[in-house]
Amino acid sequence: MSESVSDPECLFCRIVAGEIPADRLYEDDEILAFRDVNPQAPFHALIIPKTHIATLNDATPAQATLLGRLMAVATGIAVEQGFAEAGYRTVMNCNSDGGQSVYHIHLHLLAGRRLAWPPG
Repeated sequence: MSESVSDPECLFCRIVAGEIPADRLYEDDEILAFRDVNPQAPFHALIIPKTHIATLNDATPAQATLLGRLMAVATGIAVEQGFAEAGYRTVMNCNSDGGQSVYHIHLHLLAGRRLAWPPG
């Protein structure tokens, strides 16, 4: 990981640090993916950067590659879990009106059923 920034009060930073258990699906030096504890679809994973970035608004141009890797990891998990062919949804919420409840950016990967539109 090029940067090591964390927030000791952040739920997801505590998961990254191993202080809180999670059903981990993928991990490398920069990214962690785990199953959501409150799934909104039969399959619901969260893909997060290990570096604490509170909201998408806080991401810098220098982190563009990291943000793109979140999408690549999501695609890889969808393929690995067998959802790529039927389809899946990726969602990133930003701030309260956007539905963000944990202030550490995270990409939702939802699959396993037909997903309605519009979502909210």
